[in-house]
Amino acid sequence: MKIKNVNISGLKIIKTKMFFDGRGFFKEIFKNNLIKKNFKFDVMSLSKKNVLRGLHIQIKKPQAKVITVVSGKIMDVAVDLRKNSKTFGKYYSLIISDKSEYSFYVPEGFAHGFLCLSDKCIVHYKCSEYRHKESETTLDWRDQTVKIKWPIKKPILSEKDKTGKNLEFFK
Repeated sequence: MKIKNVNISGLKIIKTKMFFDGRGFFKEIFKNNLIKKNFKFDVMSLSKKNVLRGLHIQIKKPQAKVITVVSGKIMDVAVDLRKNSKTFGKYYSLIISDKSEYSFYVPEGFAHGFLCLSDKCIVHYKCSEYRHKESETTLDWRDQTVKIKWPIKKPILSEKDKTGKNLEFFK
C-alpha cells in the first residue's frame, strides 16, 4: 500500500494491493501504519444510479473517512470546509469503482458526498467518529461558489440533501 497526496492538503488516495487468481481477487483496503487514525466504526450504503449522497459534514464531532467502493462506480467528492485552510471552498473529485486499486481518505473538516454512476453501487466507509445527528449538516451539492462539475443536472436526493446550505454558512 502507498499513499498519494492530491492538490488539497489532507486528502489522500490510498493505493491498495489487489491479488488476482482464477477465483477472483483479494484486496487490502487499509493499514493503520499509513494513516495514523483511530477509526471507530464502519458503515456501508447501497445506492441506485443517479443517487447523490451529500455533501455531508459533522460540525461538532467531525469525521475522517476512508471511502472504498465494494460494487459499482461513483464520482466521489470532498469539499474543504476547514476555516483557516488556504483551499477553503475548493473541491477534489475522482471516480472510484469496485475495480479501482485505491480508496479515498477524507480528513476531518471536509464535506463529503458521492454520485452513483452505475446501475447500483455499494460504498464502504471507515469513520473516525460516531454519527452525531445534532451536528450533521449538508453543503448544497450545486453551490455556485464551489461549482462542482457533476455529470448530472437532476440527481436523486434525500429530503435533507435537498436543503443543503451554501458555502457562506460554513465561514
